[in-house]
Amino acid sequence: MLIEVSLIFAFLATICWGFGDFLIQKSVRKIGNLQSLALIGIVGAIALFPFILHDIKNIFNLYNIGLLLLLGIITFVAAIFDFEALKRGKISVIDVLIELELPVTIILGFVFFKEVLSLQQIGIISLIFIGILLMAFKHLNFKKHVKSFEKGAFLAILAALGMGLINFLTAASSRQISPLMAVWFPWIVFTIICIFFIWSREGIRNFSNNISKFKWLVLAMGIFDTLAWLSYAYATNKGEIAIITAITESYPALAMFLGLWINKERINLHQYIGAGLAIVSSIFLSFIS
Repeated sequence: MLIEVSLIFAFLATICWGFGDFLIQKSVRKIGNLQSLALIGIVGAIALFPFILHDIKNIFNLYNIGLLLLLGIITFVAAIFDFEALKRGKISVIDVLIELELPVTIILGFVFFKEVLSLQQIGIISLIFIGILLMAFKHLNFKKHVKSFEKGAFLAILAALGMGLINFLTAASSRQISPLMAVWFPWIVFTIICIFFIWSREGIRNFSNNISKFKWLVLAMGIFDTLAWLSYAYATNKGEIAIITAITESYPALAMFLGLWINKERINLHQYIGAGLAIVSSIFLSFIS
């Protein structure tokens, strides 16, 4: 039953991330990275506050608070890379590149959680890498690979490395403290960092005006992203991080559909093939893990 519940939360995270990333791209193109991230943090922190009261006692521990602070700081850095990548590039490309977080997460789970990879799993992860590479390039002209690199692709790869670490730290925090606290406390940390930079660079007035102007967009964005990470935290609390993360890596299929359908994005045939290879391999990995 625990495994079944974990899978339900994993698929819920998948759906929420698909819609969440689509909304994040719209938000960062209207109000910027820092304001979008701050608003996600504010929505999540307020929404979850009534539910974390009974878990607050768990953070009065040097190790626990250090773990959550580290998670909050890394979330801030990785999210800025992710948001900038979405701002510059196509969501249909960027979200598949973010799948690089899967092998990073699996390796960390192998090292620290003692989860074991089979040769079959390693082979499928290799296919995911091939798919990611196909998605990263506009053209298959490797002599001019630098020029053909998709906009935002390098930032997406950096974000993916950070996301893999966030996945691991979220799972560790969920198991060590609680799934709710693994989301709420880091949300508070990166929100404070964002507001400090907003105040020092742009001023709070512009921030408050954008909240009023785009209230429904930022509210939906914050809800979907918070639900995604909360679902992931609950899923990895009992389930194996490799299996759970592999399942959630199918969310670019939804984000790609939204990007191609609503944003009218266009990608080349080899990028479709790369996306399909990466997504199908991620889903298949979840069945054999």
